[in-house]
Amino acid sequence: MTGSLSSKILLSCALLTISVSAGAADIWVATTGSDRNAGTAEKPLATVAAALRQARDLRRLHDPAVQGGVHIRVRGGEYRLVEPLFLRPEDTGTAASPTIIEAAPGEQPVLSGGVPVTGWRQEVGKRPGLPAAAQGQVWVASAPLVGGRMLAFRQLWVNGRKAVRARSPNNDNLPRLLAWDVDQQAASVPAAAVGALRQVNQLEMVLHQMWAVAVLRVKTLTVQGNQARLTFQQPESRVQFEHPWPRPILNGKNGSSAFYLTNTIELLDQPGEWFYDAARGQVLYWPRPGETMGTAKVVAPALETLVQVAGSLDQPVAHVQFKGLAFAYTTWLRPSEKGHVPIQAGLFMLDGYSLKTPGTPDKKDLENQAWIGRPPAAVAVSGANHMRFERCQFLHLASAGLDYESGTHDDAVVGCTFRDIAGNGIQVGKFSDMGTETHLPYQPTDEREICTNEILENNLLTDCGNEDWGCVGIAAGYVRGISIRHNEVTQVPYTGISLGWGWTKTTNAMRDNHVQANYIHHYAQHTYDVAGVYTLSAQPGTVISENRIDEIGRAAYVHDPEHWFYLYLDEGSSNITVQDNWCPSEKFLANANGPGNIWKNNGPMVSEAIKQAAGLEPEFRDLRNGLAQK
Repeated sequence: MTGSLSSKILLSCALLTISVSAGAADIWVATTGSDRNAGTAEKPLATVAAALRQARDLRRLHDPAVQGGVHIRVRGGEYRLVEPLFLRPEDTGTAASPTIIEAAPGEQPVLSGGVPVTGWRQEVGKRPGLPAAAQGQVWVASAPLVGGRMLAFRQLWVNGRKAVRARSPNNDNLPRLLAWDVDQQAASVPAAAVGALRQVNQLEMVLHQMWAVAVLRVKTLTVQGNQARLTFQQPESRVQFEHPWPRPILNGKNGSSAFYLTNTIELLDQPGEWFYDAARGQVLYWPRPGETMGTAKVVAPALETLVQVAGSLDQPVAHVQFKGLAFAYTTWLRPSEKGHVPIQAGLFMLDGYSLKTPGTPDKKDLENQAWIGRPPAAVAVSGANHMRFERCQFLHLASAGLDYESGTHDDAVVGCTFRDIAGNGIQVGKFSDMGTETHLPYQPTDEREICTNEILENNLLTDCGNEDWGCVGIAAGYVRGISIRHNEVTQVPYTGISLGWGWTKTTNAMRDNHVQANYIHHYAQHTYDVAGVYTLSAQPGTVISENRIDEIGRAAYVHDPEHWFYLYLDEGSSNITVQDNWCPSEKFLANANGPGNIWKNNGPMVSEAIKQAAGLEPEFRDLRNGLAQK
């Protein structure tokens, strides 16, 4: 485990109190153990999977030791997973006899989906395509093999710090589109933006469009005078040019849409950048000052999901808890294989297009349709109840952190940290099934599908959405009775907390949700049409109250510099009460709302007591240790 990772989470672990139930079964795990051992403190197992199997057997055989619960105590160190940890209905406990997977006292175990990249050597001689400034500076290693095959990956971490996939420009002074040819599915950009690039190879364009970014794999690049023309691979090219929202902007209020180029050797031109030369099976990296590649811990992600909790409506997984664990290093390769064209909050379009004749079963004037996919998460939960994540860390992840997908209820996420995550920090609830048009309201016949009575409290979410700029700290879809309270959300590219889906005034699965006493600041770092708290669709009985929202981002390339808000009830939002939320000014938006919304006492007049009480409660403020103050 790197010193960097350890320093981020050691204090959190030290403050973790582990309760020992009388008569509980204890199963021990250590990196020095063996799965042939008995699982005692003296002879621990080597993997959590083996410990779960042992716990499963104890319950199957009705061993009296489980009456007080099963504690799987995991000693410190890094546990490299070769497949996800899979929890089944057979792992179910009870209120009196839960299964608790927890850090050993004072220690920090890490469940990792990464593999080491080793054998680094300094490049000798000139490397074709490498910029002059980087010649003699880069180090090279063979791509790791997993399952006998060369690993593909989109992220790289050096000593616990994410390296930058070679890109241009290296800062936020982004170039802008010149033209957007829908018929030919081509984009025109300044020739200066592509520099000497002529071979596209693995090149990608990351295109800013209103409240999201698209990742488009470049197919062709042609330079003519002071312009360059790009076309893109399928299937993302068709979706990108046919869907209407969000769309690239040409000659808007703040100019045209911005973009940057990434993932080719010609763009590796400064310390901290890396490139994966797939043709040669090599990884190139220009070390940052102070990094010694002979001793550096370099990690590439191999697993998409680390923990999969998979019950069903009739046979759920219940009463399982995770305490004090870290979940780190995941991958997500879909953008490399099919591109990435999101509709909102990281949910990506499988298909999307404008309608020649408007109108759908739910909206007579809707001018487009779309079908979406759900980004994966490091920890995915479905068909479960009374699950608990307490004082856990979600770190260095290529997509979402924690996802309650469907069929869950009465779960809690308390005192956890979500940091350095490419997508959403937390996802919860259905958005749309892949086979259902995304604007249609979700109201299942079997209401057990609805994620209900979930609690998200006293969590710190920071540096989420650091690759997919349309992602958020907490993304809640069609949820019921969710309580999102006393969290701190900061340094996110788009909205802090997004609640709802569907853009519809029609009655649906959502109601009785509460977003209370959260502290959201330094949001909208890259995109606008945004808010600290944002809602969609009808949600009777929902209350947004006593939140503190401050410090909007000021990216130079947003499509409309004034189109940002502290509180934003968007299309279809209905029967929602917004009350006693502190923010520096009354900059709010109610767009195409339904009936029954109540706005009361929001803005700088809200009491200082409410302002100061928002965010992490005192016993959880240690989570902020090491958080950059701005």
